[in-house]
Amino acid sequence: MKKKVPKSGNFQKPDRKPTLKAEPEREAARPKKEGAPTSKNKKSRFGGQEEVKGKSFGKLRKSPGVNKPIKKSSKATPPTDDGTTRLNRYMAHAGVASRRKCDEIILQGDVEVNGQVVKEVGYRLQPTDVVRYKGKVLKPVRNLVYILLNKPKDYLTTTSDDKDRHTVMELVSKATNERIYPVGRLDRQTTGLLLLTNDGDLAQKLSHPSFMCKKIYHAVLDKPLTEADMEKIAAGLILEDGVATIDKIAYAHHSDKAEIGIELHIGRNRIVRRIFEHLGYEVVKLDRVLYAGLTKKDLPRGRWRHLSEKEVIMLKHFT
Repeated sequence: MKKKVPKSGNFQKPDRKPTLKAEPEREAARPKKEGAPTSKNKKSRFGGQEEVKGKSFGKLRKSPGVNKPIKKSSKATPPTDDGTTRLNRYMAHAGVASRRKCDEIILQGDVEVNGQVVKEVGYRLQPTDVVRYKGKVLKPVRNLVYILLNKPKDYLTTTSDDKDRHTVMELVSKATNERIYPVGRLDRQTTGLLLLTNDGDLAQKLSHPSFMCKKIYHAVLDKPLTEADMEKIAAGLILEDGVATIDKIAYAHHSDKAEIGIELHIGRNRIVRRIFEHLGYEVVKLDRVLYAGLTKKDLPRGRWRHLSEKEVIMLKHFT
């Protein structure tokens, strides 16, 4: 039987991480079973153990198959132990960009190894090799920096722009003397959480789809989202670049169905906007309120802060 789309939800405020809202009256009415979980470690309907407290998405539409285990490829490249280092990894550790972006830079011919231009993705460096990017010698950084920015509108998520438009780097120019870069992207009109770092390994982890980095957005549409269209989004829309799988979706407010909370882990370009545009909606405002467990709490728009040691550990080992 087809499940009915929820007519309302309690999407969290932008500065709080969502948890599931308790339903005490319904729980009290159900007969107690031996061995049933208590309210403190209640089994979440979305899989796993979640503490039931605070405001949340409320009644959510969940995409089918969200909690299926990820199948790792059997063709993964085995680690090498010959003292060499991949060029893109070396560049990422030197604070140039993420590994994926470094591959693009290599293909453009902007990198030299021992005075020779290298355009080979996957090129491995010897310990004595000298690497130059745009004429400057690169050296891996020892001081790792992690900055969380609440990005405002009209700033590009890039380290530089040939049209001299504003970039997010202007907002964090006084945060550190190290060379940092954005992890992932937010388009020019999208606001919210953006991580900047010089940790190439962490940037690679958070950017790769296999790590299932959770992101939650608060979207304001030009008209109310119908329940039928919410069903379609939850089921997964087929866009020009494949199926757009989301994890959860709900109305943000009881009285305004044009405000939507949407959770997903895929990171394709403009994916949230394209999901709604595919069904004839325009996204008037889009704000990322949660990124990999990090929230906007005590972080006003346009401001930044350094991550705590606890947060860095969470990103590296538990995200």
